[in-house]
Amino acid sequence: MVGYTRIAFQRMAAGAAVATMGGSAAWTASSPTQSESDKNKTVLNYLSEIHTKISNVEATLGTNAGPETNIGTLKQAAAKELSGSSSKQGGIDVVLGSQWGDEGKGKLVDILSQEYDVCARVAGGSNAGHTIVVDGVKYKFHLLPSGILNRDATCIVGNGVVVHLPSFLSELKSLEASGVEHKGRVFLSDRAHIVFDFHQAVDGTNEKTLGRNKIGTTKKGIGPAYASKISRNGIRIGDLQNWSYFEQRFKALAEHHMTAYPGLEIDIEEQLAYYKSIRPQIQEMTTDTILFTNQKFREGKSILVEGANATMLDIDFGTYPFVTSSNPSIGSVLTGLGVSPRKVRGIYGTVKAYCTRVGEGPFPTELFDDIGQHLTTVGAEYGTTTGRTRRCGWLDIAQMKYSVLVNGFTSINLTKLDVLTGLKELKIGKAYVHEGRYLDSMPACLKTLSECHVEYEVLPGWTEDISKCKTFEELPLNAQRYVLRVQELLDVPIRWIGVGPNRLDQIDRGEGWDLA
Repeated sequence: MVGYTRIAFQRMAAGAAVATMGGSAAWTASSPTQSESDKNKTVLNYLSEIHTKISNVEATLGTNAGPETNIGTLKQAAAKELSGSSSKQGGIDVVLGSQWGDEGKGKLVDILSQEYDVCARVAGGSNAGHTIVVDGVKYKFHLLPSGILNRDATCIVGNGVVVHLPSFLSELKSLEASGVEHKGRVFLSDRAHIVFDFHQAVDGTNEKTLGRNKIGTTKKGIGPAYASKISRNGIRIGDLQNWSYFEQRFKALAEHHMTAYPGLEIDIEEQLAYYKSIRPQIQEMTTDTILFTNQKFREGKSILVEGANATMLDIDFGTYPFVTSSNPSIGSVLTGLGVSPRKVRGIYGTVKAYCTRVGEGPFPTELFDDIGQHLTTVGAEYGTTTGRTRRCGWLDIAQMKYSVLVNGFTSINLTKLDVLTGLKELKIGKAYVHEGRYLDSMPACLKTLSECHVEYEVLPGWTEDISKCKTFEELPLNAQRYVLRVQELLDVPIRWIGVGPNRLDQIDRGEGWDLA
């Protein structure tokens, strides 16, 4: 904890010092090895020393730099560099789910997106979902970035997303009915793959065939659509720009599926007629989002990526095979949007104060008692997309450390702390023990994970209502201790704390609690 608070403090001090550079602001953030004389130096002292050293080097090397390189120039350069590091300008920030999904990413995204110029989705499809309530109006999002509620923001559905166009258009229509203007603000990647109705039919068939070994998918056709993509017979949104080409590829894909799945019936002509009817509307929104996004970055625009699903559902890093079919971890930002890793700045991991998951698969800290029922009922743990009851359990630090390792979070968004109110004592799953041995990371083998014993740490609970708390200090002492203990175990600062179900029931501890 000391490490990142020192970094945060140094950045805050630097910003304050530069803001008052014309005066005698002291550089107060110091390392343990600094001398007393160093502690009393101002920013101008440091810049003067740097200037002197550079001048000596230039004189030795015989360069043409003259005395016109003055302290004022260095002041301006330093101010520009330091102010740029904390600005929303010219950077990509990411909100990701760090557990098994449904952590409450939408709430933070909704608040943050009001400050961004571009909001993007980069992976998954309509299997993701979250609900936002604004001024009594409920908005449900599955494909569109919720940043669409910011009327000044442009929204992108990136190349890594698979799009069921009927659902996408239905979502737009729902926004229109609620008075949200979207024309000219929503862009679809020409490289994003299309989810067809027969993909959804196949998804349902596959799940039914698995019986008791089912994955627990949303049956939205996501897996089969990604399978078409990987099999290289998928169809992309950009293919609609050439109708004869689209028609040819659609017929081939449909026939392939009817052959592979006996009994599957596809009315090819009816489907083609539908896609031809929506083609003009889709073409208006289709663009090269890779070029568009990078242009916006060069223009200094701020970009927010809205993660879908979560790390433990990642096809590579999750509890395979009980996962989704995409990469809802940090890598999807690069591959699903087409940007360099050097352009990513803040990576915000969203984690519930407890843990939930929907569908099948191992869940080490799952509760089957009255406490589990409390979390389900008080937390309203029912899926936005499916309506299914979520499985509930204690916060799993072993799992979260793995998520931190994979994603490199710069800050944590801790949600639903209020749901723990009223519980006499709280448990935190600290470590996995398998056959008497502590595990260093999440085991890849699910049999091993299912055999793990969870070692818990017990903390006292609280009974006070925290929904009206606006600062960390206003939280009950035991709630503060819980947050600080989680922060200590993860070694990542917790910046945001959810204290209630409403849109603004959230504590923001400030930029000093963000390593970005």
